[in-house]
Amino acid sequence: MADLFSPVKYLKGVGEKRAELYAKLGIYTVYDLLWHIPRGYVDYSNPVKISQAENDLRTAVEGVVKKKFPEATANGIKLYKVLASDGENDFKVVFFNNRYAYDALGEGKSYIFYGKVSGNLLSKEILSPTFIPAEQREKLVPVYPLTAGLSEGIIRLNIKSALSCLDGMYDYLPKEVQSENLLCTLSYAFENIHFPEDERALSLAKKRLSFDELFILQIGMLFLKRKNRSRTGFKMQRLEIDEFFDSIPFELTGAQKRAINEAVSDMCSEIPMNRLLQGDVGSGKTAVAAAICYFAHKNGCQSALMAPTEILAAQHFNTLRSFLEPLGVNVCLLTGSVSSKEKEKIKKLLSQGDFSVAVGTQALIQNSVEFKNLGLVIADEQHRFGVMQRATLSGKGESPHRLVISATPIPRTLGLIIYGDLDISVLDELPKGRIPIETYAVTGKLRERAFNFVKKQLAEGRQAYIVCPMIDENEFTEGLKAAKSYAEEIEKSFEGFSVGLLHGKMKGSEKEKIMADFKAGKIRLLVSTTVIEVGVDVPNANIMLIENADRFGLSQLHQLRGRVGRGSHKSYCVLLTDNLSAEARERLKIIASTSDGFEIAKQDMKLRGCGDFFGERQHGLPLLKIAELDSEMLSQARNSAIKTIKSDPELLGHPKLKAEAERLFKKAGEDIFN
Repeated sequence: MADLFSPVKYLKGVGEKRAELYAKLGIYTVYDLLWHIPRGYVDYSNPVKISQAENDLRTAVEGVVKKKFPEATANGIKLYKVLASDGENDFKVVFFNNRYAYDALGEGKSYIFYGKVSGNLLSKEILSPTFIPAEQREKLVPVYPLTAGLSEGIIRLNIKSALSCLDGMYDYLPKEVQSENLLCTLSYAFENIHFPEDERALSLAKKRLSFDELFILQIGMLFLKRKNRSRTGFKMQRLEIDEFFDSIPFELTGAQKRAINEAVSDMCSEIPMNRLLQGDVGSGKTAVAAAICYFAHKNGCQSALMAPTEILAAQHFNTLRSFLEPLGVNVCLLTGSVSSKEKEKIKKLLSQGDFSVAVGTQALIQNSVEFKNLGLVIADEQHRFGVMQRATLSGKGESPHRLVISATPIPRTLGLIIYGDLDISVLDELPKGRIPIETYAVTGKLRERAFNFVKKQLAEGRQAYIVCPMIDENEFTEGLKAAKSYAEEIEKSFEGFSVGLLHGKMKGSEKEKIMADFKAGKIRLLVSTTVIEVGVDVPNANIMLIENADRFGLSQLHQLRGRVGRGSHKSYCVLLTDNLSAEARERLKIIASTSDGFEIAKQDMKLRGCGDFFGERQHGLPLLKIAELDSEMLSQARNSAIKTIKSDPELLGHPKLKAEAERLFKKAGEDIFN
């Protein structure tokens, strides 16, 4: 018999082929299968008559199968139809490409069907329903995320087998944590998350498993924080940098000054700085980074700033050079498109210490790049880099100070989880003189009117962006605007104005030329994909028009909007969509009504869940499967984690808890204990 941590193929009823299907869902062990949380539950306990069922709503209807019709085909889809009766009226049950479900129904037998109802008073149908025998009615039946080849019935059967492998005594949560937070046992939680006795049992199960996720994440983050701070960094001297403040052509905000002081204090400590600089679009994060680089330079240290794209790296290079070179600080740019000859020259000067600040892309982490005295590492838009990339850059110095920059506003509760191993500085003020951007959400019917508004601005000497969601058209994206074909079409509508095209598949040198031409005013209208989402700064561009705006996340729309409003002219953002659904209207209404990135992120998370903010792909941390970011529960989990680590720093007395944290973080590519 399989045990809890055996490969899932050894579980009764699974085997090699089915294990391959489970792997597509990220399930490799019996224990992983227990963590395959239902995405919802069907309540079969109160079926209605088919005449009472509303169209387009998922409803439970009880009926006896009267007749099974032969298989039919329509447009390449196999149709399986069944005639059933609820005792008063007949209705049809329809399955698409699902012979398995059709074969499972027996004529003369009674079932409760749950699915979307369609039709009229004379003829109603239930489409692709789930069903159970009427005599086996249960209150709540789990519905799981699926993959082709794995049905609901198979997963339920396999999970019942997995539950039999669960030793009632197995529990990684310290007993005091369990009792302090009024939590049920792990075995009770797994049994009732999958097959709840009732609503109360389900609520207890959700509470326990949600708490566990947040608690173990905090345990892992506390270990990461301690690991990052257990080494001695380069302790700097508290030197004044008034000449930097005097030389820049604007006054820093109070938030910028505060962030600089916090970083400087960190860098004067024996423990390496490990700080997040978080700020909304246009809050002046680069100026803070420049000040810190100058402070490191005065202390005889080199700095490296890594950006995710060549466009953003070039932007940072130009900004840092304008701030620092007048003060005698040499700045270089190292990206993939720099010529081989120039690269070799830069590398040599970097290794000799002739460049104090290096700005670049992942080219900075190549083995051949060496620094003489790297004391400060800055990662911009850090969620776009993998854990190993950030570690490799830090490895080019002896435990350098680290600053992480993020222009993606994140609600505080989520920030505590994602950046729990970092100290946080927030830029919550915008520089003086920033003119608010007017935002309008309109339907495609007003596209021509929107184009005329853009033309009017171009005629007055301004420049504009038009963003499309795709580069090329394909059969799966009908109705979406593709940048390539769009740029060709738009030239006709904008005759007399130079139109440029920018997208991620272009070579670095091509992108640089397009951006240089746009910045110089040679290109008046730039059609682009989201490659311009971060970092692009063209003060004369005052219009951002976004096609298929409903296809973007709210935070992404806010980032795109932030590409304008950087000059002295009134700026506008126009969100165009042909999607008239209530959800699309609600989302675009939010972005049009506020310019507060933190509020937008909060609303975005409510609408889409935390998956888009928080997942292995973006943040190198375990994905939340069930926990909602409830601030009270997060606070409880965090406090319990701090107490646990304080009483048992190495978790020597809690080996199961240590193994659980290690398992989760290793899945996300992070080794927290080595």
